[in-house]
Formats: sequence, structure tokens, C-alpha cells
Amino acid sequence: MAKGSSAIVAGLTAAAVAAVGFLAYQASANAPESVTAPSSQASGAAAGGQSPKPGPPRDPLAVPADSGTGARVVYAPAKRRVWIVDAAEKSLRTFTVMPSSVSPPPGTYQVSSRSGTIKGSDGVPIEHVVRFADVDGVTVGFSAAQDGSMKAPDPTMKTGGVRMKRPDGNAMWTFATIGATVVVVP
Repeated sequence: MAKGSSAIVAGLTAAAVAAVGFLAYQASANAPESVTAPSSQASGAAAGGQSPKPGPPRDPLAVPADSGTGARVVYAPAKRRVWIVDAAEKSLRTFTVMPSSVSPPPGTYQVSSRSGTIKGSDGVPIEHVVRFADVDGVTVGFSAAQDGSMKAPDPTMKTGGVRMKRPDGNAMWTFATIGATVVVVP
């Protein structure tokens, strides 16, 4: 009985391999030319014996390359992230933020005013307010809610408060004095 089972298994295996081979042939015969034709890049790499090597993966927390130079605060609203960068191009701190409903266009700005503690335009008590832009009459600046919240702004209200956690607000307050550079990147 063992010899019969082996023959059956061998026969089924051979039939499966033949079926897969037939289906592979059928698929390649019916594939569009754009898939089956060798590309010039692939043949060039094979002829030269070298294939392009990918560079090292970019650190997602690295300071954006297009953010200028020198001591600055870099703000990327789309990434919801801020970097505090020293004059030696070293990132001293990076952290997440909650962008305001009004964001300034990409560009370079200067810190124009600061306030220790006030009430935000949304009614939330805030601290360490660092203002750097004005967009259509809305002042944009960094701040930390005293209750530690980072709620998304009401999209029906025009607010300029970019919210951060309180420890990040402390770091921003220490670094971003009047005249400090703020670079907004996409």
C-alpha cells in the first residue's frame, strides 16, 4: 500500500507542476508588451554589471533639507512637526504639534512678539506664545494649552495657534526670542 501511495503523490505532484507551467506560459503569452519587454534601464544595468544602489534611508525626524541654515525653528504643518535647530545645524529638539486652522505659506519669518500667558482665540488659556506670521489678519504663533491639550482647531474658526505640549512650549519659549528665524516648509 505504501508503494501505491507514493506513486499517487508523485503523479499528483507532476500534474500540479505541469498545470502551473501551463498557466505561467498562458499568462506570459497574454501579458501586455509593457510588462514583458525588457526596459533599457534593466538591460543597461545588466550590461554594465552594476545595479543602482539605494542610499541610506532618510531619518523621518531629520531636519528638512529645504529649511535654510543657521539657528532657526522649522515648522512643517503638513507633517505636524517642529524642529528647533542651533547655529551648528544640530536639531536640539523635534516634536509634534497641532497646526492651526490658518497656516502661513512656506517661507522665512521672524518672531515678532511673545506673551507669557493669555487666552487663545479659541478661549483656551495658553502659555509661552511665540508669534511669527500674519495671514489675512490672523496672527500665527506657537503656544501650549495650560491644560496640556492639543485638540484639533474648529475648522469654522480662523485661528492661528499652533499647539504643542507644555514641555515643548517651554523649549520654544527659551529658544525663540524676538527676531528668531522661523522657517515654514511644506
